[in-house]
Order: sequence, then C-alpha cells, then structure tokens
Amino acid sequence: MKPRYLVLAIACIAALAAPNLAGAQEQRLPVSQCQAIAQTIPKATFASFSGGPPLVPAVSEGEDVKLTFLGHSTFEIETPSGIVIATDYNGWYRPATPPDVVTMNKAHTTHYTLTPDPGIKHVLHGWSDVPGEKANINVVVGDAYIRNVPTDIRFSYGLGGAHENGNSIFIFEIAGLCIGHLGHLHYELTDAHYTEIGRLDVVMVPVDGGLTMGADSMSRVIKRLRSSLILPMHRRGPPVEAFVSMFGKDFDVANAPDDSITVSMRTLPKKPLIYVLKGVR
Repeated sequence: MKPRYLVLAIACIAALAAPNLAGAQEQRLPVSQCQAIAQTIPKATFASFSGGPPLVPAVSEGEDVKLTFLGHSTFEIETPSGIVIATDYNGWYRPATPPDVVTMNKAHTTHYTLTPDPGIKHVLHGWSDVPGEKANINVVVGDAYIRNVPTDIRFSYGLGGAHENGNSIFIFEIAGLCIGHLGHLHYELTDAHYTEIGRLDVVMVPVDGGLTMGADSMSRVIKRLRSSLILPMHRRGPPVEAFVSMFGKDFDVANAPDDSITVSMRTLPKKPLIYVLKGVR
C-alpha cells in the first residue's frame, strides 16, 4: 500500500474508533456488589479506561458505618473515611457536620428541598424533572457508591392517580455493607425491583401505617428483603408496635438507648433485628 493511502486508512480507523472509546468512557459505571447478579460472577474482571471517575469507591482503613436518626425520614450516614450523607434531606433536619451528599424524594416537602445549602456538593433527586423518565443515580463519593431504584408514588393530598417513578429507593454501598433507604414507598415491590435492589444488609423503613403503606404490606416487603438490621423511620400516628407486631420469632426487636448505631460487616446481627432508634418511638 502506498504511504499516502496507508495514512488515509489509519485516519479512517481512528475516526471510527474514537466515538466507541468515548462512548465506553461515558458509560463507565461502578460495579454494584449488592445486586444479586453481582454475586453470581466470581472473580470477574471489569475493563477500565484512563481518565474519568473511579469505578469503585475509595478504600478506607475503617469498617464502621454510623447511622444517626435526625428526624422524620432523615438519617445521617457517616462512612469510615468521613463522608457524610443525609437521606430525604429537607433542610430542617441537618447533620452537625455539613453533608457531602444529600438524597431526596418528592412525596412531600418534608422529604426534599429545592433550595439546599449551596455548599452541598452532591444533591441527588430521586425523581426526574423530565416527564416519562426515571432518575438514574450512579455516583461514587469517597468510599461510598450511591445508586437508586425508582418506584411509583401516589399523588399527594388525595388527588388520585400515581406519579410514575416519583420515589427512589437509595442504596449506599459502603465498607462492604449494602444500606437501603426505602424513601416514601407507596406500593409493594415487584420482582424486578427486588432484582435491581439486590442484597440489603441494613434497611431504613417507613412505619407510619398508611401514609406510605399499611403495616401488613410494609412487613411483607421487609420479610422479602431479609435484611440483618431494620431501622424504622417516618412514624406518624400508629406506634411502632403496630409494625413490629407483623413479625414473628424469626425477628428480634430492641429499643435503642440513643439515636445512632454503628455497624460493620463484622457486627451485623446474626438474626434479623428491628432496632428502634431513640426519637422514632
């Protein structure tokens, strides 16, 4: 092949390859260790490209994750490296340390704010502002990987109908733990939802008895998830006992002496534990 044709051929190949490489970089996503499918791929090796965000959370020396109930459905999650996350952040219940990440759901203004502190680096909406689309959260912040599973919610204040994908179950993968916040869950989950969620070691569950779902429906979700640690939240009206009464001898129940718990893979309860933090009851 003559030199000038060789140069032309190389240029054409490069032009065709460039979009594919760019596309691969744009589609870089962390690998969930909590989804059920991830557990069926032993010793898998995933491709990576130079540049772009890391594919996995940063490795931290500690293994303890601290969860503190701040109020309503807002928890502070502190990772081993010191990343602070606030769930269902509405601006009223704030961690003592300004959060690095806040998650929100759009059921009521008690679950979100459109005017968060501008110093918060990562504001994650559990809904999409584009009609017909789902929120798609896949972000790594320090030693935390955060993703979401969208669910439908009813329209507020008795208007009837449903807001498709207006709620998100946020999942925080930290120090080997799979931590889930069910948000303002209005409908029992489908098999597809459970597959997307995967394993949850710790779950924060609304126990209001009807504003989200009745105790019977919510208990079925919790039994299906089979989490080691269940943290009630979002209590309005009925006592927590109305929710707890739906569980038998396969679950332990304890009232916490304070509003926080520190947990790791090593210290997870061997038997599922419903742990009622101070401030919830």
